[in-house]
Parts: sequence; structure tokens; C-alpha cells
Amino acid sequence: MARVVALYRHPIKGLTPERRDALTVQTDGRIAGDRVLAFRFADAAVPEDRDGLDYWPKSKGLALQDFPALAALRTGYDDETRRVRIEHSGTVLVEAGLDDDGRRELTAAVTEFVLASPEGRRLRRPGRLPLVLVGDGETSRFQDRPRGYVSVHGRGSVHALGEALGMSVDDRRFRSNVVIDDSAPWSELDWTGEVRVGGVVFQAAGPIVRCLATHANPDTGVRDAKVLTTLTGSFAQPEPTLGRLLLPCRTPSDHGQLHAGGVIRVGDEVRAG
Repeated sequence: MARVVALYRHPIKGLTPERRDALTVQTDGRIAGDRVLAFRFADAAVPEDRDGLDYWPKSKGLALQDFPALAALRTGYDDETRRVRIEHSGTVLVEAGLDDDGRRELTAAVTEFVLASPEGRRLRRPGRLPLVLVGDGETSRFQDRPRGYVSVHGRGSVHALGEALGMSVDDRRFRSNVVIDDSAPWSELDWTGEVRVGGVVFQAAGPIVRCLATHANPDTGVRDAKVLTTLTGSFAQPEPTLGRLLLPCRTPSDHGQLHAGGVIRVGDEVRAG
């Protein structure tokens, strides 16, 4: 029986994940505390909402696709105190809250780091500076898609990819919320209909087509694995695909009312059609 072996949320769009023992799936399909902050480019604001959009295309701000060095940072977010801590190579670059002064400190530290990285020239392009830290630290809104989804992949698929690459591949490259084990490689791509993770019911949605973010080593931030061409070449995929999107289904509660979402935990059984 397939089981959940790891759970992740990414509090800051494009930065490193936090490993969790449990995640709350919201009724909108998003994970609580996931992508609640983002570093926006200067020219990415829209008139009706200076914090950005209800979703966040990668082109709007810092993302691993264009700034792989971000993977070398270690970030942590405390939901209760609304404080962000960012480290690099064991050294704290900045720790601050989400008030105006704290946002300026966090933005200055990240800007300095990226400018000094191999991708610094990309941040100097017209319209990108100054960066602005956006988001209220609570609302999950900076996903790549307008619709909220939970992302999942099987460890068997990652192992198969690693064998083709001739190297060990870390789950964190794929930035999924849920990682499962004890399933055949690529089996998650065949899911249809209902998927149960513990007590939460989902509907299988589309497969996840991958981008250059997966090439970045999640420890060093160096692009050291040709994931995309290996998926399309070694596995003859029309598009480089690994993992699946899930939508929470509305199910009856104990009181007869319909509800969606819930809590998923490490160790939960996964049953798919």
C-alpha cells in the first residue's frame, strides 16, 4: 500500500521548502502556509492590487526557474510570530518580521544574495529592481496556477529518473507538497477519478509538466541534472512530466454537510483509482 513519506510547504515563492509532519488542505485546494509570500519584481504590480495577483506566474518575481542559486538558501517561517529566517551556508543572512522595517530587511538581504550569485545579471534587467516582499504571510496565493491544487509525486518515479541520470535525485527538486512511497514508478500518472490520502478525498487532475527549476541542486543551487531532456529522451515523454495535481472533493461530514479539504499526515495511506 502506498503511503505518504514526506510533506512539504513552501512559505516563500521560489525559496526552499519546510518539511512538515502534517499539512492542512484548504477548501480552495491549496495548502495552508504554502506560497504565502513572494519577492515581486518592481514592474510586476497591477493597479487594483499592489501585492500582485490571486496566483503568481514565475515571470512576476524570484523563482528557481531563472534564479537557481535560491535553492542554496535555507528559509523558515513562523506562522504565529510572522517572522522569516533566511540562512546560507550555516550563516543567518536575515531574520525579521513582516512589518515595514522587517520587509525592507528581508528584501535587502535577498537582493544582495541574488546580485552576488551567478544569476545576478538577470536581476539587473530593466524593471526588476527594487524587489518588493508581498503577501500577508497567511493567504496562500502565489502559486503558478489560478486554481488551487495539491501537488504529489511518487518516490519510485524519482528513483527511476535518478537511474537514468546516473545520480541520486532528491525529492525537493520537484517542490511537491506530498511525496509517496511503495508505488510503481510513474504510477501516479495513471491515476483517474478519486484519490484518498488518509481521510482526505481528492480528484486526480492533470500531470505536472516540469521546468528548469528541477535542474537546480536543492543544497547547492547549481544546475547539475538535465531532468527535462532525460524525461523526454530516456522515458519518451511528449513533455517532461513528473507528478500529479490533486483537487479536494466535497464529501459529507458527520453532520451531513458537504466539506472539502482536511489534514494529511506522514504515514497516511494513499488509495487511487
